[in-house]
Amino acid sequence: MKKFLVLYKAPAASFEQMMKATPEQQKAGMEAWMTWSKKAANLIVDMGGPLGKSLRVTTSGSSPTTNDLGGYSVLQGESKEALADGLKGHPHFMTPGGTIEIVELMALPGM
Repeated sequence: MKKFLVLYKAPAASFEQMMKATPEQQKAGMEAWMTWSKKAANLIVDMGGPLGKSLRVTTSGSSPTTNDLGGYSVLQGESKEALADGLKGHPHFMTPGGTIEIVELMALPGM
């Protein structure tokens, strides 16, 4: 099986809205993720988690930056397309403007 980095993306305003969720809303969100994780247990290599703020590093230094990344998982499957089927109904789609990107983790050449 191949491994894939799964990136959970959404507009910054959507993540800010989620941070303001009530404890009951947060609990419901986590329950949705746990329900999905049980259904997709055969796909999950690493459940992953939320991502914090970004720092861009260049040859001239570093500076804070923003992006639309909110979290990640590492999943396994035969192909990106097969994983896409397993992500139907994923709780991240409850996030306004939420999208999911699947990127294959490639082996280093010669390693």
